Parts: sequence; structure tokens; C-alpha cells
Amino acid sequence: MNTKTLRKLSGKSKNYRKSKTKISFVKDSPVTTTIAILKKIPKIVDVSVDDLIKSNRNDKIISLFNKTKIDYSWSFSGKTRKDTAYITHGYHRYPAKFIPQIVSRLADKYTSEGDLIIDPFGGCGTTLVESKVMGRPSIGVDINPVAVLITKAKITPIEPAKIEKEFFELKKKLETYSENTKVKIPEHERIDYWFRPQEKKELAFIFAVISNLKEEYIRNFFYCGISNVLKNCSIWLQKSNKPTRDFEKKPSDPIQTFYKQVKMMMRGNSRFYELLREKNRLKIPSQVYCTDARTIPVKDNSVSLIVTSPPYVTSYEYADLHQLTALWMEYTKNLSDFRKRFIGTSYHDKKRLVLNSILAENIRSELFKKNKKTAEEVATYFSEMNQVFVEMRRMLKKGGKTCIVIGNTSLKGVEILNAEVFVEQLYNLGLKIVDIIKREIPSKNLPSVRDEKTGKFAKISDKNKVSAYPTEYILIMEK
Repeated sequence: MNTKTLRKLSGKSKNYRKSKTKISFVKDSPVTTTIAILKKIPKIVDVSVDDLIKSNRNDKIISLFNKTKIDYSWSFSGKTRKDTAYITHGYHRYPAKFIPQIVSRLADKYTSEGDLIIDPFGGCGTTLVESKVMGRPSIGVDINPVAVLITKAKITPIEPAKIEKEFFELKKKLETYSENTKVKIPEHERIDYWFRPQEKKELAFIFAVISNLKEEYIRNFFYCGISNVLKNCSIWLQKSNKPTRDFEKKPSDPIQTFYKQVKMMMRGNSRFYELLREKNRLKIPSQVYCTDARTIPVKDNSVSLIVTSPPYVTSYEYADLHQLTALWMEYTKNLSDFRKRFIGTSYHDKKRLVLNSILAENIRSELFKKNKKTAEEVATYFSEMNQVFVEMRRMLKKGGKTCIVIGNTSLKGVEILNAEVFVEQLYNLGLKIVDIIKREIPSKNLPSVRDEKTGKFAKISDKNKVSAYPTEYILIMEK
């Protein structure tokens, strides 16, 4: 990682400072005293890898994290499911989503009304919904079309009388269904794998009726609803996020389950609409794009705050978790191809990897001893995350903050220090450390437990299972 490589990575060499520049830290930060040990380290920009190693910055970062204690005020342990799923947040299940209280607290602390907030890994739209409630315009992106569908439904307040009328008309059409109803049933081996013929036919009828609705935002609302009941109507093991069939399961009746789901969503929409109307924020812009986090459609130096929770190294598992909706909505015909879209997959180009982190290099070296393919996947993940961070820096205003919610995990018995690597990468790109918060995640929807050796989803009965990430960090950095 020489000077030329780093400058090429940035896209604009003038953005890098000379190594003589002193490190500046935000005053009155809870970690100011803890990170004072970093002040004497030269800025890592126009330095060679040898100089980088000599600086021992990675040791200082690890020391900083080791000294960071849990801040229980960020755990929100007193919040109930009702609190975290209020308004539209409860529309759809989503693995490992962060709670809205994190977003609102960060937005309240680091922005003012009218400031632009971005989420490069938009997920199910938590950041965008909270930004709208707080009067902050927002933009989110996600490479996963299922996430984008959910987000579109969640960020769109619909006049309650309008959606009630649409649901009434929809129900009249659905009530005409019988065993003799002719329906075009999708032909796909993976749909056949998960659904019995009876439920498959009934679901196909629901999708057909929704597809004939005229207005896109109304279709999105109902598509989000049917998406969230697909698992209930399949033989997917109900209590597991891991794709596992349960041949003893009795799938739910699609139409009746869909009715129940929509009624729940309508209640959430009414609260959302009324809350925004009371605050005069119905027209606060909020937009989501299905695109790569490295190419966000936002102007340079225009963003006040980035709040995001990136996928973990095994992000391709999101494709597995969302396969039911992806198949029914025809977002993909091939699950393997669907996996290839996600960050850090082994299918991506590994020839031009720039990790921009000694910690990441060390992790790759340790993994290489255990499994070459896994080492390549992790290296690809960190390299692509670094590219996302370059894009974040481009968008941020001077003084703008990026808040990254991330935890650490392990693969093949090797600790994957995501948080520490991210701090090193961002710092090397010129961002300052504002705060590092360690929090428990008592109410977070963990994707599953993971096998201690492989790091992949473990069976519920697996004796080697370990929690994926019982604590996590909020990394707050400033441009």
C-alpha cells in the first residue's frame, strides 16, 4: 500500500494530508483521554507499509477498544417490542436490524432539522423512517431489492382512508378465490422446495391481485405485507432464520394470514401518518435506491450525518434469508447469482484488493493458515468496505459525522475485528475519532447463532454454537 496506491484509492490526491499533520480530536468526547495515546502517531497517508507497521497504530487501536467499557444507556434495555416496532418499524421481520432509538439519538445529537442523513446499507429502512420523523431529509441505498421493497413501504405515509379503501377493494377480489380458481402458478424448483401446492396456488392468486393495482406505492404496501407472511405459509422452520425445512410444520393459510398482516401494517401506517402530520413533516423527502454502496447518488460535501449498520463478512447469507421474497417477486431466478450481488462474496474481483488496514492484513494472514477461500472472502469484504468509506468521505461535509453500528465475530476460530479494522480504515482516510460506544444488544434480532469453527449459521441443537455478536460498537468519526 504505497503512496501512489492510496492516492489512487481516494480519487483525489489533494484530499490526503502529509504525514506531518497533527491528529486532531473532538473535545469533550468521552474517549478523549483514552485516545490521547494516539496523538503522537503521525497521520497515515503518504507513508509506506513499513512506516505504517513501525507506527504500531493497530496496537493503539486495539488498546483503545480494550479500554472501552459498555455504555448501558445505549442498550435501550428498557424498550419493549412495542417501542422498537412503533409506527412502520414493525412492518417486516429483518435479521440483525438496529433499533430506531439508536438512529434518533444520533440524529438528535449530531444534526439539526433539514440536515441530510444517508444510510449506505439501508437494510429495512430504519434510518430513513426515523430521519423523516425528525424532519431530516434522507437517502438510503441497498443492493438487496427485498430490502428496498420493505423500505419503500415503510417510508411512505399513506392517508389512512385511502389505504382502507384500497384494502376493502383488495379483499373483495381475494374472497373470490376457491379451489377451482384458475391461477398462473410460478414454476421454480426453489419455490416448490419451500411451498406445498395448496399454499403456492393461493399465494400466486394474492400476488396476481396485488400486481393489478394501479398505483406503485399501494402495490409496494401490499407486496411488503405478503412478503412478511411467506415464511409462515411455507415449510421453513418457523423459529429459525437458517434456511431449514420443517416437514412437520402446518403452513398458515395465505389469505387469512395476509389479512392479519395488512391490518397490523394499517395501524402502523395510521400512527406514522398522524405523527408526521402533527409535526408538519409529511413532505420531508426520503428516497431509497437499489444500488451499490460505493456509488451513492449524492453530491460531494452535502451530507451532515451517515448512520448505518453494514453487513457482516458473511453478508451473502442475506440472500439466503430473503430468498422467498426474491423468488416470488422475481428479483432472481438463481439463488447463486443472487448471492453474488452482496458485499465481500468470493465471486468478486480479488486482484485489486486494497485493505488500507494492517489489522485487516493480519486477519487475512491468520485466516489463510486455516482456509484460503475464507481468507480471500474476508479480504474482499474489508477491501470493499474501504471503498464504501471512500464514498462516505466524498459525501460528508467538513465536520459531518459517520456513525457505524458494527460488532465483531469469528470465522474458522479467528477473531474478525470488524470495528477495529473500520476505525483504522476511516482514520487512514482522514477522518477523526469522535467517540467509540460499546453497547449490549438485548433486543436486537440476531440472525442466528454461529458455529464456533466455521462462523456460519449453526443448527439450533449444535453444541458448538456461539452467539454471533452479543455486544456491538457505534463508531463515530468526523470528516
